[in-house]
Amino acid sequence: MVALLFPGQGSQFLGMGQDLAERFELARQTFQEADEALGFGLSSLMWEGPEDELRATHNAQPAILAHSIAVYRIIADQLGEVRCGAGHSLGEFSAYVAAGALDFADALRTVRRRGQLMFESGEERPGTMAAILGLEDEVVERVCSEASAEDGVVVPANYNSPGQLVISGDRIAVERAIELAREAGARRALELNVSGAFHSPLMGVAEAGLEEQLERVTFDDPAWPVISNVAADWVEDGAEAKRLLIRQLTSAVRWTESMHAIRAAGVDDFLELGPGNVLTGLLRRIDRGAECKAIGTADQVEEFIG
Repeated sequence: MVALLFPGQGSQFLGMGQDLAERFELARQTFQEADEALGFGLSSLMWEGPEDELRATHNAQPAILAHSIAVYRIIADQLGEVRCGAGHSLGEFSAYVAAGALDFADALRTVRRRGQLMFESGEERPGTMAAILGLEDEVVERVCSEASAEDGVVVPANYNSPGQLVISGDRIAVERAIELAREAGARRALELNVSGAFHSPLMGVAEAGLEEQLERVTFDDPAWPVISNVAADWVEDGAEAKRLLIRQLTSAVRWTESMHAIRAAGVDDFLELGPGNVLTGLLRRIDRGAECKAIGTADQVEEFIG
């Protein structure tokens, strides 16, 4: 019995997925499907760049999803019983594709639109994010509350692991929160290079656009439960999945709670499917009793399938 984890934005890198396409026909087909669904050469951008274009929110999101699904398709027959899936922010869409709730082409178009909406929101109401390391969740929550005022709001955005949170909001409030976090004893408190205040109320202007996009696609019940970022709980209903994915834009990613929920269900083994190993590292900090293997390169896939 295994849980599948799918990475979010920030895991992209130049050359991602190229070795998979060179060794596996299923991967080649997956990237070709992605190019056709989006109407441009996403795979060429993934492999050849320019890197700054790949990092753009509306390109990084479909690139990571395509990479994750390419890996999933190759190893699907070797997985055995999948107990559940979870994805970090964008990765939640990948989880629903793998669970059969959302068509791959529809998902690609949706996350590309999601990325555009998030970028536009960042331009309409500029904001930023910051990483806070070495403080308890409750302390970071208090810092955000104290730093929020009429001229700006800041909230916890990513509960990534114990002592590792990301905050998000108006720049002036985030800057105040950084200073307050340092005064509270944070090991590190630093602003991130992002195009907007993701997972905060500042993304509210993007909700209507994402809801409109999701109304165009069919969302079935997943074959296995997906853990919602918003609720940190099991989702087995397609309509509920849609609703929570819209709320996710302005809500915190409750990743630590999500991993505890999976462990409480008796799952010991996790697989991170897609580029990088960020989620594998986070899980080690959340629960050292869990076993997680990152599978994203051709070598890692070949090792897994034997």
